[in-house]
Amino acid sequence: MPTDTKRVRGPEVSQSPSLFLCKNAVKKSTASNDARVDGRQRGQVDVRSVFVRCGLISQAKGSAYIEAGNTKLICCVYGPRETERKDETDMKSGRLITDMRFAPFSCRERGSWIQGSDEKDLSLMLLESLRPGVCLQKYPRSQIEVNVMVLENDGAVLAHAVTCASMALVDAGIEMYDLVLGCSIRQEGATYLIDPTFLEENGYNLASGSRENLGSLTVAFLPSLNQISGLQSDGEMGEDTLTGDVRTCIEGCFKLYPVIQQALSKAVRRKAPPSES
Repeated sequence: MPTDTKRVRGPEVSQSPSLFLCKNAVKKSTASNDARVDGRQRGQVDVRSVFVRCGLISQAKGSAYIEAGNTKLICCVYGPRETERKDETDMKSGRLITDMRFAPFSCRERGSWIQGSDEKDLSLMLLESLRPGVCLQKYPRSQIEVNVMVLENDGAVLAHAVTCASMALVDAGIEMYDLVLGCSIRQEGATYLIDPTFLEENGYNLASGSRENLGSLTVAFLPSLNQISGLQSDGEMGEDTLTGDVRTCIEGCFKLYPVIQQALSKAVRRKAPPSES
C-alpha cells in the first residue's frame, strides 16, 4: 500500500493530553475542600475576572468580545434589515435571530463547522434570554441577527454569551429595555461553584460523593428592571436549593454590571464625534 511521504506518521497508539489534565485538576481540587483550581472559594459569589471590549469588527453593525478566565467569546450583530422571507414578516414587531456556534478549536475534542444539536439548543436559549430585553416593536418588518462564536470553552459559555450578545446589541444602537446579563452556578450538595470552569461543569472535581442537589443553573437577568428574562437548569435540585441558586446568580450579575457599564461608556466615547473646541 502506498504511504504518504509528505507528513510524519504518528504512533499507532496514543493518549490525549486532556486525560492527564483532568487527573491533575482532580488532585489539585481535592487537596483543599474550600479552594478551587483557579484560587476562588467554594460557597462564595466569586465570579471570574472579565475583560470586555466593544466595536472590534468593523463589518458588523455592532460587536463585542468577552473573556472570563479561559472562556472567550465574540459576538456580531447585523441589522435591522428587511426580512428575507416575506411569509415571516411581522407588520407590528421585528424578528430576532440568534446563532451560537463553537469554533472547531474551542473544545478539548476538535469539532466541525456543522452546527450540532447542542449548538441549536444554546441558540434557542440565547434567543429566549435576549428577546425580553429588546424593543422589537421599534423595528417592524425587520430582522436583527445575533451571531455568537465561542473561541474557547472553559465553562459558563451560555451565561457569557448572553452578556456578550447584549453588549453587541447596545453597540449596534438597538433600542433595549435594559442590558441582559448572564451568570451560571454549579451546585454540588451543600456547596456551590459560581461561574464554573469546564472541569467543574463536568464534575471532574466533585468534592463530595453525594449525588443529592447536583446540577447546573444559568440565569439571564435585567439588572435595572430587576427581572429574570431566562432560566436554564440541569440536574436534580431541591426547591430551596434552586431558589437560593437563583438569588446567588442575580448577585453575580450585579457584580458584573459595573464592568459592563464602564465598557459600554468607553465604546460610546470612542464613537462620539470630536468636539469643536
